[in-house]
Amino acid sequence: MKSITQYLAPVAVLCLAGCAAVPSGPELDKLTADIVRASFRDQGPVKVDRLVQDDVNRECSAADVVGKPIDPTLAKTLEAANLKTVKWPSDGKYLGDWKEGEKIAQSGRGLTWTDEPGQAIGGNCYNCHQIDAKEISHGTIGPSLHHYGKLRGVTDPASPAAQPIVTYTWGKIWNAKAYNACSNMPRAGHMGILNETQIRHVMALLLDPKSPVNQ
Repeated sequence: MKSITQYLAPVAVLCLAGCAAVPSGPELDKLTADIVRASFRDQGPVKVDRLVQDDVNRECSAADVVGKPIDPTLAKTLEAANLKTVKWPSDGKYLGDWKEGEKIAQSGRGLTWTDEPGQAIGGNCYNCHQIDAKEISHGTIGPSLHHYGKLRGVTDPASPAAQPIVTYTWGKIWNAKAYNACSNMPRAGHMGILNETQIRHVMALLLDPKSPVNQ
């Protein structure tokens, strides 16, 4: 009977030969990117350019690979760059209709290849957050937003005292990476998921004292 070593020796040789042929470093990154690009195509509102990463996505993805946070100084630099992309309300009005905001928060439609171009896109907010306490189906990736305005003492969102939290909330919805470089939250305004009017409505859902969120 042959020893187990006799069986394993040829396997080891094959493995070593295979490893020698595998590219590494930049070559492997390019090969991977080429394979991914070849697996996708433009269809409907979905375009292959979604695969193109900007600086913040590239750095955070690399950090995920090695399993440790990005350098704090780099994080601050990326956050500052993303803060510059935030487009503030064109007319200075931050709040819309909370009832419309609830519809947007509930909707997860849009930006898939089966959707019609120009179709209204939802915020899909409940996928990650609890917002209204009566909602029984919600995600837990993000923190609970129930009583969002009430907990922060917002009784009049238009008052000067409320402006820091109002502007922060707008900026966070527009581009979450302006406040946390590797945030999991979609950059709703920056990436064209929600338009200015839609963000106003979501703002009202979170901050209007009359919204059920703050009851």
